[in-house]
Amino acid sequence: MGGHMRGKVVLITGASSGIGAALAREVVQRGARPVLVARRSERLEELSRELENAGGKSLPVTCDIRKEGEIERAVGAAREVFGGIDVVVANAGFGVLGRVEALTLDDVQRQFETNVLGMMRTIQATLGDVRQSRGCLALVGSMSAYMPLPGFAAYNMSKAAVKALADTLRLELLRDGVAVLHVVPGLVHSELPKVDNHGVFDESRVDPVVRLRVPAQEAAREIVDAIAARRDEAVITRHGRVLAAMARYAPGLTGAALGMAAKRG
Repeated sequence: MGGHMRGKVVLITGASSGIGAALAREVVQRGARPVLVARRSERLEELSRELENAGGKSLPVTCDIRKEGEIERAVGAAREVFGGIDVVVANAGFGVLGRVEALTLDDVQRQFETNVLGMMRTIQATLGDVRQSRGCLALVGSMSAYMPLPGFAAYNMSKAAVKALADTLRLELLRDGVAVLHVVPGLVHSELPKVDNHGVFDESRVDPVVRLRVPAQEAAREIVDAIAARRDEAVITRHGRVLAAMARYAPGLTGAALGMAAKRG
């Protein structure tokens, strides 16, 4: 893919808001054509019109990646309209909150259905196209894979699985010339904090760290730069890079700090 995105077809899941919508805007600015995949059709149509007004071309496809056959339908539509797919950004996800003792197995299953199994479906449905184009798979994970926080057990487990999946795919696809990028967002503006444990948007939910979050468009620029450069991992935001470095190079100190925070409740 070289160092540019012009003419590439980029399928983005979770494209109706946050990082996904910002990625769609960013790739259009660079001459790519996004396939917009999400559950909220009105949001997708609105975003598609915005991109068209900006001179871009996109394809909105309403899809629930948790349901068998739906991502395959979206991929089929992309092939019909654009001829194939060069880049996949598996971005759809949400967070189930709760301490281990309070979680039910249904809670954990619901978390994995989107964050892990939905991502697996997305990759399996698009892998033939990406292998043919020698393109890129970008899997959006979380700092939770490196620094799991108490009260987020289901989410932490799901994002650790995403990292393991990215690392495995990178080895399996090495001979095929497919780049696999693990995206590790720090604190980025999105609707994730306002989505409840059932994956339903709730405007009344409060984001306690909203002031620390960086704009989604800023994060999108970093992610697309990493895709174009065919990097293995992109830790987004400066505070994210600091936290990742702490977890990697000072795990004892990091664990002690997390333990102190957990004791304070």
